[in-house]
Order: sequence, then C-alpha cells, then structure tokens
Amino acid sequence: MQQKDSWLLPEGIDEVLPEEAKRLESLRSKILKTFACWGYELVIPPFIDYLDSLLTGSGHDLELQTFKLTDQISGEMLGVRADMTPQVARIDAHNINADWPTRLCYAGTVLHTKGDPLEKTRCPMQIGAELYGHAGKESDVEVICLMLEMLAIIGLQNVHLDLGHVGIYRALSKQAGLDKAQEAELFDVLQRKARPELAELMARYSIDNELKAMFLKLPELNGGKDVLAKAKVVLLTANSEVKKALADLEAIAEKLTGGFPSLPISFDLAELRGYHYHTGVVFAAFVPSVGREIARGGRYDNIGAIFGRARPATGFSADLKVLSALGKTAYTQELTTLIFAPYVDDAALTQKIRDLRAQGLAVVQQLPGQAGTAQDFKCTSVLEQDYQNWVVKPLASLE
Repeated sequence: MQQKDSWLLPEGIDEVLPEEAKRLESLRSKILKTFACWGYELVIPPFIDYLDSLLTGSGHDLELQTFKLTDQISGEMLGVRADMTPQVARIDAHNINADWPTRLCYAGTVLHTKGDPLEKTRCPMQIGAELYGHAGKESDVEVICLMLEMLAIIGLQNVHLDLGHVGIYRALSKQAGLDKAQEAELFDVLQRKARPELAELMARYSIDNELKAMFLKLPELNGGKDVLAKAKVVLLTANSEVKKALADLEAIAEKLTGGFPSLPISFDLAELRGYHYHTGVVFAAFVPSVGREIARGGRYDNIGAIFGRARPATGFSADLKVLSALGKTAYTQELTTLIFAPYVDDAALTQKIRDLRAQGLAVVQQLPGQAGTAQDFKCTSVLEQDYQNWVVKPLASLE
C-alpha cells in the first residue's frame, strides 16, 4: 500500500535543492582547495563500515548516534558512519602507513540516529582535516590555524575560539586514585557543571583535601587569559602532567595571538568535550549568531592502535551545511554562464554545443515540444544562427 504522503522525509533528514546544492558544492570545493594548499590530501571513507571500526577510540560516545544493521553476507554488525574521524585514522594507520606526519582531509555525509537539539538535522555534511604522526603542540597550532583559515575564506566574522585540555581532568583523576565508576560519575557532574552535586561527591569521596579543593574549583576556571594564571595557583599541588597541560595551553594561545591578534580566545578547563575520545587540547569556534560551536576538534593520540599502529593525531571538523548557511551574507557565488540552445537537427549546432561544453561552459538544449523559455531555465545566453554559424548572444542584448 502506498504511503499517503510519500513525498515526506523522515524527521531530521533533508534534501538539498539545486541552488543550495550549487552553493554547498562550490563551498566544499573551495575549502578542500584550501586544505590542499596546506598539504592535506583528500580521502573518501566508506559510508557503511564495521561497527567496531566506527566506534574505535570514541569510548562509545557515538554508539547511540550510530545506525546499526546486520551484514547479510558476513553476519557481522555494521554501522552507518556518524563521524568520519575513526575511518580516516584507519586509513593513516593501515593503508598509508608512513613514518612521517600525514595530513588528510575529507568531506561527506554522516548520519545520526538523533538530531542536534539546535540544528535538528540528522544528516550533516562533515568536512574536516586531520594531522597524524606529530605529538607536539605545533601540530595543534597548525590545525587550529587551518580551521580559522577555513572560517575566514567563507567570510565569517567575529569568530571566537574556546580552548580546553582534557588531560587536566584525566591527570587529576589519576592523582586522586579515582576508580572507573568514580571518574565517570565525576565526569558527568563536571560536564553539566552541577556545582551542588560536585560538592556532594567531594564530601563522599575519600581523597586528599587538596585534590577535593582542585576539583571544586575546576568549573570556575573559565574565561579570558587570566584563567591560566588563576589555574596555576589553584592547581599548584597538582602533578607534572597538569602543569604541562597548562603550559601547552598557554604556549598555543600565545602562538595563535601572534598570528591572529584580534582573535578572542577563552579557556574552559572543565570542558570535557569528547573526553573518552580526546587525549589533550580541545578547541571550538563560535560566532555570536549561533548558540553552539560551528567547528571543533582536538588531540586524540593513539586512536590507530586498534588498526595496528598507534600514532599521535590532532584535527577538526565542521558541518558544511551550517557553514554554508552562516556564510550566505558574506559568500557570493560566481555567476555561471548558462547557454540555451534550440532544438534543431543540425550537425553544426551539435558540434558547437560540444565545443562549448569542452570549454567548460554550461549548455542546456531545448527538447521537442517542451514548455519553458531560456529565462525559465535561468540561462544567461542563447545560441542563435548567424548566417552559417551558431553564435552565443547574451539574453540582455535580445530584450
């Protein structure tokens, strides 16, 4: 039986119509060209993959967002990718297998079981870049700069950068001797920044009072550059891993300020975005008109271990649809010449159309008995016969 409204799409699933499709493709091409200029090579991972591979390194953060199905050939569990990063990590670890830093980029649709509360879509177009094989903060700086360059080329203004470091919480938990259940419980409370619950947990945990004080102060360590100075005092008795994380954040911020003097940078040391996935610096870009990050990333070392080769890694991603929507006021698509050709059984006309298309020009040819004029097809020019020759004439000159 035919569904009553067969034209309806599932909630959160959208189709892209011609005008927006042209904008998305043009923007995708422009961003990937920029990535290529920085030495990032394009890869295209498969849309469906083994479930274990898709959830590698994520601590199953994405498990609830991943559509699952059974492979009718192997009987194995498959998933529709909800994030392309683990797949790109596999390509680096298993297929490329280089001993030097590898720079890869990607663009494609991912699918989520649930939509983002703000965007509602369940089929973002993920675009991003990853740098493998370098553990230093310099590679973190490179990918952050590339993310900022991506936002700049689409004309976004008033971009704000937020920096954090999941290594701080990880090291404090280790120093406090928290078991897995306690670490997960405390992680949940810090994610929600529920300070009354945090105080209750600290009262219940049998850990050093100095560490309790540090955990209680962690949600307050957010704001401008002065946060780092405050953190050095609050975390004075923390271990060397915490102090190294603070030093790395400060060095990264100084380097970015040198390259982008007007870039507003804030810090949030209780930001645990992708905690089970990331291992070091995490970052996100914001603009005033959107209530969530428009691009984000961070360091996620050793993700390739399950693929046989652990490698340092850092990168970022964004939703191309979001970037396209935000860039509408600032991004101007180049006007494409579209030529309307009449339907005439003429070898000279056929050859002319072939030549024009070979030059990269777009030609739409009339069909017998069709409705619609050149203007209806949004053509800018028409092919007309001038004596024995077919010539292109602008529509404006014919009005």
